[in-house]
Amino acid sequence: MLRTEKKSLAWQSKVILLLVVPWTVASVVLQAHWWWLQVPIVAYQTLGISALFGLVVWWMKAGTPAAAATGAAITASLMFSTARYPYEWSWLHGGLMPLLAVFLLTFAATKIGRAKKEKLGTAEPKRGRNAAQVAANLGVAGLVIQPAFLKLVGLNPLPFLLSFLAFSALAEAAADTVSSEIGQVFGGQPRMITTFRRVGPGADGGITVAGTGAGFVAAAVVGVFGFGFPGASMREMLLLCLGLAATGTLGLLFDSLLGATLERRGLLNNDAVNFLSTLFSAVVGFPVGILVGGFLLQV
Repeated sequence: MLRTEKKSLAWQSKVILLLVVPWTVASVVLQAHWWWLQVPIVAYQTLGISALFGLVVWWMKAGTPAAAATGAAITASLMFSTARYPYEWSWLHGGLMPLLAVFLLTFAATKIGRAKKEKLGTAEPKRGRNAAQVAANLGVAGLVIQPAFLKLVGLNPLPFLLSFLAFSALAEAAADTVSSEIGQVFGGQPRMITTFRRVGPGADGGITVAGTGAGFVAAAVVGVFGFGFPGASMREMLLLCLGLAATGTLGLLFDSLLGATLERRGLLNNDAVNFLSTLFSAVVGFPVGILVGGFLLQV
């Protein structure tokens, strides 16, 4: 949800950038070097595709040049961390596809009913998102997946759980934007999540039934793209998608709760709310991922 931020809270956006960008870039450099020595094609594909993705984002004016670069780094981190060794899957499987789903869903949602949003003053700027917004929405996914790199040297037995945590964060990012954008167009009068009183469109903490439902569907779509691996049964896909839909929607509601309380009181800016909400979804994804993973092992 876009709005004018208080300059006194701009430091929160800078902190998020410092938390996300240096560690993500370091992870990409280390993993690119490892794959270059072991399976060079993985390094070629990952760096090439992530760079191309960043260029497309910039060309489509979905983000500033800095935002495109930040998104490219997070894309590379997700792709490297979800690649398997010995190299078994193509680049079509792993961290790229759910990230692509987030981009397509959010980009499409911002375009739907843009004329109405411009009248309301809630439309996204035509220049797209900035680097801090990208880091706030995608940074948690890029950070939580990084320990998966240890699987390459035999130290990490939990690649599925780490992927589930990262995809939970991505599911929340998609659900939040889609819910807000669709709710403004089709949701009617929003209500405050804490009091259920009617509020104006774009108000911090305001929710609609249509928006929340759209967010749930968006989170499930991220699950389809994230776990649509070869050989997955319909039951497995349904369980994984419902799990991510649940964690993404819980994060969406947590985002609204933060907006209705701390953001409205001027204690958090929108970037901090988005970052904490994706982090919340990743935390919730830990027990949900364990339950889902345990069930899949039994079937």
